Amino acid sequence: MLINISAAIIALSILITLYRVITGPSAPDRVVALDMIGINLISLAAVMSLILNTTAFLEVILLLAILAFIGTVGFSKFIEKGVVIERKRD
Repeated sequence: MLINISAAIIALSILITLYRVITGPSAPDRVVALDMIGINLISLAAVMSLILNTTAFLEVILLLAILAFIGTVGFSKFIEKGVVIERKRD
């Protein structure tokens, strides 16, 4: 029962953070909220793995972690420089 309650709390946290992504006052706030959604999705996948008593979600957790990291770095670079991929033309 405790695991089901924790899954519900994580899902509620994702919804609250989604509100912050939509109504965030600035772009850095939205980037932090998107990163938090990624972390919450990782934890929700781990809890679902416990609920279903399987290890099939471990690859999903790893994939979500990699995508969340790359997304955060890309958004941060876009906010800092205005472009994600720099092209130097000679």
